[in-house]
Amino acid sequence: MTPSLAPSDLVTRLGHPDGTRAIIINADDFGMCAPANTAISGLLARGRIDSTTVMVPCSWSPEALAFAAANNGFDVGVHLVLTSEWTRYRWRPLTGTASSLVDADGFFPADVATVERTARGADVAAEFDAQLETALAAGADVTHLDNHMGSVYGLETGRDLLAESFGLAASHGLPFRLPRTIEGMGLAPEFQAVLDGAVRAADALGVVLPDRLWTHPFVLAGEGTADEEAYEHVRDGFIDLLRAVGAGVTEFYLHPMLDGDELARTVDFGARKRGYELRLLDDPMIDDVLAEEGIVRIGWRSLRDLQRAEAVTR
Repeated sequence: MTPSLAPSDLVTRLGHPDGTRAIIINADDFGMCAPANTAISGLLARGRIDSTTVMVPCSWSPEALAFAAANNGFDVGVHLVLTSEWTRYRWRPLTGTASSLVDADGFFPADVATVERTARGADVAAEFDAQLETALAAGADVTHLDNHMGSVYGLETGRDLLAESFGLAASHGLPFRLPRTIEGMGLAPEFQAVLDGAVRAADALGVVLPDRLWTHPFVLAGEGTADEEAYEHVRDGFIDLLRAVGAGVTEFYLHPMLDGDELARTVDFGARKRGYELRLLDDPMIDDVLAEEGIVRIGWRSLRDLQRAEAVTR
């Protein structure tokens, strides 16, 4: 991993001392399926994660949003969706299928490149607005926005959908998941210049961004073979990431789910890895490392409060 780059002043604007290493542990894909809801609601209740984001177009989102509405003290955002990646379980736009957001079968496309090539900006803006408004109407106190599969970043073809994302975030006073640096993301160095332009656009609108965005590989090495990666290796890799965190605000996003027959029938791969991530987030070794390293856990609500307070003085 490359050395930590200089962070922004976000951590001090949040009221922490200069040099604070702050992290947000976020669980993606709340509402995707029952195994996700069981895992994530439990982690929130046990204080094992700092936030989650709901996939509003998915079939199990009503349960997730009802949980969020009944527990408004938890940080719950909207995981803006433009893709539907599995083969046996898929979802459609809330705005209907007569748009540029669907494939030949009437679902969101399975891959990001297709979204970047075919989605019209106006359709994206309308769909994102519908997803957020649905969450708000359900009673969720939405704390932030992020994006499923990175479909708005322009990583595949160079065409991003960040203007539509930032417009929604700014109009609702919500921070957005876009890192200020590519550090630790495994992207080509030239992408930093592209990211710098996007960060300037967000800053101009007053949309608060974290400094970094980290995770670990989605796929379990050797999955389904005799050489399948063990839980301990996944855990140790995550601990290495935690120890590498520099000053500033870093979001870690994971996909914890209850591993079992239902999840295996839902996803095409990675069921065991998602079960490992649930186990990982409950592992007391993580607490020990955070304490040893002096890392502070925060939530997206603090970023939202900052964004809204700064908007008053803009």
